[in-house]
Amino acid sequence: MPQYSDTTADDSASGSRSLPRLFVAKLIHFIKKLVRLFIRPMRGDKGQGGVIVHPYRGYGSHSEAFIMGRVFRQPKRLGLWKRGVMRDLADVARRLVRHGVADARVDIRMGATHATVTTDRDGYFHAHIEITHTLPAEAIWHSVKLEVLSEDDAILTETEIYIPPANTDLIVISDIDDTVMYTGVANKLKMLYRLFMEKAHRRTAFPGVAAFYRALYGGVEGNRKRPMLYVSRGPWSIYEVLEMFFNMNRIPVGPILFLREWGLTLKRPWPRKAEDHKSDVIENMLALYDELPFILIGDSGQRDPEVYTEIVKAHPERVRAIYIRKVDNDPSRDAAIEALAQEVRQAGCELVLARDSASMAEHALANGYISEAGCQAVREDTHRQQQE
Repeated sequence: MPQYSDTTADDSASGSRSLPRLFVAKLIHFIKKLVRLFIRPMRGDKGQGGVIVHPYRGYGSHSEAFIMGRVFRQPKRLGLWKRGVMRDLADVARRLVRHGVADARVDIRMGATHATVTTDRDGYFHAHIEITHTLPAEAIWHSVKLEVLSEDDAILTETEIYIPPANTDLIVISDIDDTVMYTGVANKLKMLYRLFMEKAHRRTAFPGVAAFYRALYGGVEGNRKRPMLYVSRGPWSIYEVLEMFFNMNRIPVGPILFLREWGLTLKRPWPRKAEDHKSDVIENMLALYDELPFILIGDSGQRDPEVYTEIVKAHPERVRAIYIRKVDNDPSRDAAIEALAQEVRQAGCELVLARDSASMAEHALANGYISEAGCQAVREDTHRQQQE
């Protein structure tokens, strides 16, 4: 009788036993990453508690700047938990119970420029700063110090404001959802799962998008450092998730992630329409950078083509190109976007509907918006990531 080895069966059994262990290991890794991200804002007080400003990156010009943030009161961490898992769990609890501080007076200092603002009932503030001194010509990120004057236990906080360099030739405004990353940005848990449990470049960012945005950021010379502004349907609470996504995928972060307001009131029980918010953001940027042309990037799944077309018609010659990522297979939608392309062409703009980043990059190269090296990087990244 022939003798058969049980190696295959043993290997199969061993493999089946290793699957649960692998899943558990990945789950633990996911939870640890999630906890560290969640408690990151709590580290600014070094466990001492008090009133602290949580600012978001600001933006502006050499004459004015804008910054947004929220003032929180957070409890002190128990002294017995100074390190390890228990410290992290204590910080999770502290973040869950912290709350916004209404009517807090926030002192904002940017070099010799000084301003004071008051928070709303939820602790948020929106500051418009008139810059009264000359900024360093070589710097694009400028340090800002924030402190709550109305509270005795306030903690000094710092953030940065982005001011475009003097040689800036172009502003880029991009949607995030279904344009930079696969949909799900408004679902924090799904987004976090994709970031920590899957390979980030395969499960979050579209193929080639990081290389394309780096090419736009650098321009033909490769060192333009153009402003990269982003719009999302998500609420401000996903700011940290998006910040991590951009860093992991090496996408130029830009001055601020312009996010939709989700504050609900009796007068306004629903969030603002995404297209209304996007239109307002672009109108404000056109006014702020009134001497610079723009490139707008979006997707075909939402109303980006319609919103961008209205912007172009209202501001002829200000928008050089519109790049729309095709995310559906609807011929009628293609026809509608082609009709919009005809409309914007009459206002001195080109609308490009493309399935991948490489096609957008080819148009950008042909029109002098990016370099040949930048375009080649997009081609290679798109091809490689599509094969994975």
